[in-house]
Amino acid sequence: MGRILAFDYGKKKIGVAVTDPLKIIANGLETVPSAKIYTFLKDYLEKEEVEAFVVGHATKDSGEDSESMKQIRPFVRSLENKYPHIPVFMVDERYTSKMAFQTMIDAGLSKKKRQDKMLVDKISATIILQTYLEENRPL
Repeated sequence: MGRILAFDYGKKKIGVAVTDPLKIIANGLETVPSAKIYTFLKDYLEKEEVEAFVVGHATKDSGEDSESMKQIRPFVRSLENKYPHIPVFMVDERYTSKMAFQTMIDAGLSKKKRQDKMLVDKISATIILQTYLEENRPL
């Protein structure tokens, strides 16, 4: 049984989250510089079996693609080309940064910790992955 990896894509950094082997719970894994994501994936895939990738689909409130999709779509195509045996799914990521920030407040993190963008990216990836799991959970 493979895990599912999720990505909160950004030009500079990518938040990464992963499921447990049973695909029940999403956990933040890492925030990786965008330029090093394929090195990270190569190393990770040598150690762990991954059966799917999930990427946040950036949309406006209206539901239309946001401007950042111009960078996200090439990333998705690159994943599909480099790893054709691993399907890539997209999940609406509207409000994930706000939810990540609220999660940090609810967890009692200090103001200094809440300003850590790398932590926000990792939590956002976790929310994207948890959303995917909930939308695809068998009835």
